[in-house]
Amino acid sequence: MGEAPFELGTDGPRVIVTGVDGSETSLRAAAYAWGLARRSDAQLVLVHVSPLATLSTLTPGGAAAMHEAGEQVAAELREELERAAQRAAVRYEFVTEHGDPYQVLARVADERKADAVVVGASAQAGHRLVGSVAVRLVRTGRWPVTVVP
Repeated sequence: MGEAPFELGTDGPRVIVTGVDGSETSLRAAAYAWGLARRSDAQLVLVHVSPLATLSTLTPGGAAAMHEAGEQVAAELREELERAAQRAAVRYEFVTEHGDPYQVLARVADERKADAVVVGASAQAGHRLVGSVAVRLVRTGRWPVTVVP
C-alpha cells in the first residue's frame, strides 16, 4: 500500500530534528529537544552544520582555521551528548555536515520524516532583514518548528 499516511492523533513527535552550532541559543534548543525526546520516547537527531566558505576563508589559512573550529565544536558537542545520555536515556543520532544550515536542516528533517524541528533563535541583527534559519524553516511549512530563545 505504500507509506502510511500522516497520523493526526499521535501522542507526540516520534522524530525530532534540532540544529546545534555551539551558540547559547542552540544549546538551549538542544536541551529542550532532549527533554521532549525523553518524555515522548522520540528519536532525536542533532544536526551540527559547519557553514561553507565565507570571506574569512579567502585569507591564507582561513578555510583550514574555519574547518578546524567547526570540528572542535562538533567534538565538544559529541562529548556533551555522551554525558547527557548517561544521565537520561534518549535515542539520539549526531549528524555533522558542511553547508548552508537551513538547507541541511531541511533535508535531514525530510529524510528522517521529522515530526518536529527545534532550533535556537538567532541573535544576529542582520537576520531580521535577510531571515534567520528559524524563520526560513517556519516559512517552509513542512514540520512544526519550535524556536527556543
